[in-house]
Amino acid sequence: MLKRFFISMLGTMAGLWISLFLIGFALIGGLIYMGISMSSEVKTEIKGHSLLYFNLDGTVADRQQPISFMQLMQQEQSKAPTLDDMIRSLKSAAADDKIDGLFLDCKGSSMGSASRQELIEAINEFKESGKFVYAYSDSYAQGDYLVATTADYLVLNPIGSIDIHGVGGMVPFFTGLLDKLGIKMQIIKVGTYKSAVEPYILKSMSEPARQQMQQYCDTIWNYVSQTIACNRNIPEDSIRTMASKLIFSNKPEFFLRTNLADTLLYARQSEDMLRDLCGIEHDNDLNLISPADYLASSDILETIVPKDRHIAVLYALGEISDSGNEGIVGSKLAKEIIDLANDDNVCALVMRVNSPGGSAFASEQIWAALEYFKEQAKPFYVSMGEVAASGGYYISCGADRIYADRTTITGSIGVFGMIPDLSGLVTGKLGVTFSTVATNPNINIDVFEPMTPFQYAVMQKSVENIYDLFTSRVAAGRDMTQDDVKKIAEGRVWIGSDALKLGLVDELGSLDMCISDMAHKMGMKSSEVVEYPLLEEKMWEKIIKQSGDFSDLSTDSKALEELREKIFIDRIFKSSPVQARMEDVIIK
Repeated sequence: MLKRFFISMLGTMAGLWISLFLIGFALIGGLIYMGISMSSEVKTEIKGHSLLYFNLDGTVADRQQPISFMQLMQQEQSKAPTLDDMIRSLKSAAADDKIDGLFLDCKGSSMGSASRQELIEAINEFKESGKFVYAYSDSYAQGDYLVATTADYLVLNPIGSIDIHGVGGMVPFFTGLLDKLGIKMQIIKVGTYKSAVEPYILKSMSEPARQQMQQYCDTIWNYVSQTIACNRNIPEDSIRTMASKLIFSNKPEFFLRTNLADTLLYARQSEDMLRDLCGIEHDNDLNLISPADYLASSDILETIVPKDRHIAVLYALGEISDSGNEGIVGSKLAKEIIDLANDDNVCALVMRVNSPGGSAFASEQIWAALEYFKEQAKPFYVSMGEVAASGGYYISCGADRIYADRTTITGSIGVFGMIPDLSGLVTGKLGVTFSTVATNPNINIDVFEPMTPFQYAVMQKSVENIYDLFTSRVAAGRDMTQDDVKKIAEGRVWIGSDALKLGLVDELGSLDMCISDMAHKMGMKSSEVVEYPLLEEKMWEKIIKQSGDFSDLSTDSKALEELREKIFIDRIFKSSPVQARMEDVIIK
């Protein structure tokens, strides 16, 4: 009986495993078939009286980035177009007879002031073609409203609102949490203003940190208030007064009376107004085309492939690390630069930097690779995005010319080391003790016991050596003395307009301006560029993107999980011990 039971049970299990195998095999086969059937790109047909459509909903990245399988499954990719696609599509659509205008659908995008500035400049250039710009929102957040003020028609929902509140920064501090856990952060730094370590040793920001944050918040707010006032023909003092009164709570008629909006319409009525502007019947659908679809359509842009002579536009986005797959990985980016230097078809380099910095070691490797690029008698320019600070400035400082936006956050020339002491947690709270046998008294700096005074001194010397190297790189790249660099260094953060006065950048201008100037220097057209790293979409990416909505797989705790991973775990346990990075600031 027992024997028969086991035979039956094993047979059932074998059948189950075989069934699962066959189902999995069939699923994989189906996905492969779908991938093959989708492998040919379908070009969007642009009809007459079309509208370029910017869906400002979610995070706006500088450029499309590869995404993981789980990000696709959880719908973590942004719905918003990239800044690169929006600006390129505007340039082409300005001369396209099939495009009547631009529709800004302002649903609440996440984009920094420097990116918005570049987008506004591109929209204003588009308007010079005589085509209209139309903006609509149920309720305008301040950032989207800033962009929407470029519109010829700024439309608000009849029960909507407009938020103008000024600019502020928030820094999270973890010292109280670390105290409860029994973890002490051991800090070694150079630079009075190097405040990236403060969240781990203080409970509120120091006066130097507060001073520099106030300075760049004021500069950004000046740009925002001046732009809104100019575009809406409202005195700037009125904008500043409105910001202090939290006007979002006012009735919609207030926004009409103060000229913050042109008209109040429901979404359906707004669509009919767009039909009237395009000259199409109300029972016809609007021809809306996204930047990505527009650029992918036939005969829109001249296609330059890597085998042609071209200017390389290399994107360096995110934190700088020694290894991994996220952000700027030192070894990977250095190799990419060296490959471009050795490529005879690459005649010049424009590097787009949007980074708060990170590993000092990785920053130096990237700097060295860029010096090798210059040794090949090829010019090298940098365009700074939202932020190019600390390590982000390290990798930029050797450029022949540096471009920044007026509100770009840069500088932060400083270095720090951060090593956790877990003895309070592991020994004090968990009761785990250690015994060590070693041939030398300072065999290792261990996270399970505090550093000795001698170890502190050694680490301080190491950080000072890297700071000296950092400032020497800046001095050589910017044609300054090292002493002059140190006067404006000390880890201090500078806004783009101030960085220009200090000689840290050469020009206030966008990536588009940087590329145009490089093309002019090389006697080439601005379209003769290839963007790097080259993006090769995986087959499964195409399958998932086109196979439906997986939003139900998203988790409500996603934001909390990202905060824990990015700010706490990564900062303390995964980062390189010596960092050239500015603090994390949440700009509102």
